[in-house]
Amino acid sequence: MSITPLTIFIIIAIIAVIYVLKGFKIIPQSETRVVERLGRYDRTLQSGINYLFPIIDRAREISRFLISEGADMIVVACNTATAAAIATLREEFPIRFIGMEPAIKPAAKATKTGIVGVLATAGTLKATKYIDTCAKWAENVKVVEHIGQGFVELVESGNVDGPDAEATVRRSLTPLLDAGADSIVLGCTHYPFLIDTMRKVSGSYFAAKGKSDPTVYFDPAPAVARHLADVMEEEGKIKREGFSMSLHASGEISVLENMFS
Repeated sequence: MSITPLTIFIIIAIIAVIYVLKGFKIIPQSETRVVERLGRYDRTLQSGINYLFPIIDRAREISRFLISEGADMIVVACNTATAAAIATLREEFPIRFIGMEPAIKPAAKATKTGIVGVLATAGTLKATKYIDTCAKWAENVKVVEHIGQGFVELVESGNVDGPDAEATVRRSLTPLLDAGADSIVLGCTHYPFLIDTMRKVSGSYFAAKGKSDPTVYFDPAPAVARHLADVMEEEGKIKREGFSMSLHASGEISVLENMFS
């Protein structure tokens, strides 16, 4: 299954495009261009500081650019941007927008300890969409939260494993494990790039206690990719011949180039 060129673009968390597309199993082996075309973004868009209006403005800017390039469907591949901007985008632009939602529901169903941990950005954790999702699906479990301090910077620098990555992950993951969380929701589309390091850290945590690691990590990207495939099927946008893809980065493009090399 493949996608026609310029049918679908992933916006906001540019590096998260790769993970969502992995879930959709459409990562191309060739015909991929990485182009630094979008203006540089302010780090507040990722940290959540003053998070609402800057993200809405940035989402508008990127959406206009992508639509000018021919996009007729946009996935907002960022939990914070979805929470802050997707309602505005749907009101202002005449195309389909698909957003992200933290995987609270499956995590709440799966937990055996009754405690769900959430790793996310500050912007996501204080967003109405996240709070409403917890109220709807986590009524009978305890939810403990922690900001993934330094996670975005690790991913965007391509430093997703090794001692520095493990130390950074350990600082944010350990409080959730200490609280008894056995279901961990990855509430930022950058964080799954650190999944192997997270598993290594939680494995070591429980090994030190003489126990096997019960931790299960939940990420919404595969579900969003399946929804995207369903929507595209319904609208007749799925094509079976080849396709090409361009990644327009708002930051340093070398990491994207390495991931697609």
